[in-house]
Amino acid sequence: MNARRSAIILLSGGLDSATVLAIAKEQGFECHALSFSYGQRHQSELSAAKAVAKKHGVVSHVVTSLDLTAWGGSALTSDIEVPKEGKSDGIPVTYVPARNIIFLSHALGFAEAIGSRDIFIGVNAVDYSGYPDCRSEFINAFEETANLATKAGVEGDGFTIHAPLIERSKIEIITRGLELGVDYSMTQSCYDPDETGTPCGACDACRLRDAAFDQIKCRGS
Repeated sequence: MNARRSAIILLSGGLDSATVLAIAKEQGFECHALSFSYGQRHQSELSAAKAVAKKHGVVSHVVTSLDLTAWGGSALTSDIEVPKEGKSDGIPVTYVPARNIIFLSHALGFAEAIGSRDIFIGVNAVDYSGYPDCRSEFINAFEETANLATKAGVEGDGFTIHAPLIERSKIEIITRGLELGVDYSMTQSCYDPDETGTPCGACDACRLRDAAFDQIKCRGS
């Protein structure tokens, strides 16, 4: 394996991360997927991540466990109801405290350990729920931190944090993914699916996803 062309892909099993994996593959990276069982409300997204990773032929897929329920603070990790009445003002209760910082820190350690210098994450600042860790300011700041806080970075062999969807709408993301052969039926975006993994259709993530697919269908009809 050419470590210089390998990349760590944060793969949640959702629409965005599946698209990012396909983009990294198209760019010629040998992809190592990294997913987390962090105490989220459901495990169906991990099943989706495994299916997506297998379909796109990743070199490895690491699923690591974290217990973010230890401090809760989110509708995804504690006994707080997932909002289904429409987009709320401010940062919604589905925000998981510092989640992307935690996930990127693990990806950074993984990357340095195997000699990779590229990390891909599917954050999006256009059609998103108001999360502070989905903005370009955060991604740029984390990349700077990564290169200050690692042996590789200090020695001049720095890291790049790729967020190729950061300025794309959901419609643009899905359109690009379809061009790259992403099977979105494998993905799971819902914050509150039932026991079988069936999406609720009413949470913020479901509404954004469904609206984008509906507009794409209308354009194609």
